[in-house]
Amino acid sequence: MFTKDSVQRVLASVIDPNTGRDLVASRSVKSIDVSASRVSVRIVLGYPARSQLEPIRQAVLAALLAEPEWPAGAQADVVVDFEIVAHSVQRGVKLVPGVRNIVAVASGKGGVGKSTTAANLALALAAEGASVGLLDADIYGPSQPTMLGISGRPESPDEKSMNPLVGHGIQANSIGFLIDPDNPMVWRGPMATSALEQLINQTNWRDLDYLIVDMPPGTGDIQLTLAQRVPVTGAVIVTTPQDIALLDARKGVRMFEKVGVPILGVIENMSVHICSNCGHAEHIFGEGGAQKMSEDFKIDFLGSLPLDIQIRMQADSGVPTVVAAPDSKAAHIYRQIARRVAVAIAAKQRDMSGKFPNIVVQNT
Repeated sequence: MFTKDSVQRVLASVIDPNTGRDLVASRSVKSIDVSASRVSVRIVLGYPARSQLEPIRQAVLAALLAEPEWPAGAQADVVVDFEIVAHSVQRGVKLVPGVRNIVAVASGKGGVGKSTTAANLALALAAEGASVGLLDADIYGPSQPTMLGISGRPESPDEKSMNPLVGHGIQANSIGFLIDPDNPMVWRGPMATSALEQLINQTNWRDLDYLIVDMPPGTGDIQLTLAQRVPVTGAVIVTTPQDIALLDARKGVRMFEKVGVPILGVIENMSVHICSNCGHAEHIFGEGGAQKMSEDFKIDFLGSLPLDIQIRMQADSGVPTVVAAPDSKAAHIYRQIARRVAVAIAAKQRDMSGKFPNIVVQNT
């Protein structure tokens, strides 16, 4: 007789290719109903997976129908969906309203393609069905207005807060929306960190699954402010294979470790250049550096991206690769990296602070 236990056993044999774990061990099985003529299964993934829902559904169907005990003539109904919840952050840091998870995209030094990676990562998460925002935290050199092709100033509904602007389906805010593009930001550290906190806390983010924060390069005041006062779910480090970049990237990893922000993984940018004329592959900045760094620190290697003129041109034009060329190899890599980041977040402990009522003690 085919029972719920039988279905559970079958589902324990189906591996989610994105997590590497079976659907039972990953607690993705939400309901099982068994009758003489029908078996219904509901699977809920913990990460955005619009492109993965049908392949996983087909894998579950195939496993069920291949079971020798499957009742003759019975139908199988399999529903696969995803739900993104808030996960734990640093102790004692107040959550940002309207935001479930904040991901800092950081680098130890400039020039490694961090902002381009942050924009494409945000757009890749959105392409997989998540509600995503992008905060440009580079106060001195904001680039996201250009990369997202957004112009104009945020509106303030109450003279105290501001609404994010929207580009390619994601919410965004940047100091670049508030100043003249040709004006340099000649601010000292305290003014810059104050501006960052206002951008995060006074923006009316609307029901975001993920807020991607494009960090400025380095490990200075702004980075420490974000790590100590902003509820960061995890950080992604972007580097090139070059030894000099890796030295600074290691400092970035150490900084986040010291302030209790988990590292979700490392992305190696500009890993290899493919000549557009002859197809020759050359590792201009070295080879395998980020992979070795991830092994040294025992953190995940999320993937590598090529040194491709199209990625640069698309970002400069305000239509990043994931949107401009969604079927390209580079866009595929960005989406794969985005899923890995989301899976790493889903594996973290959930934030339960919103489940508890506020307790007020007063004299009666």
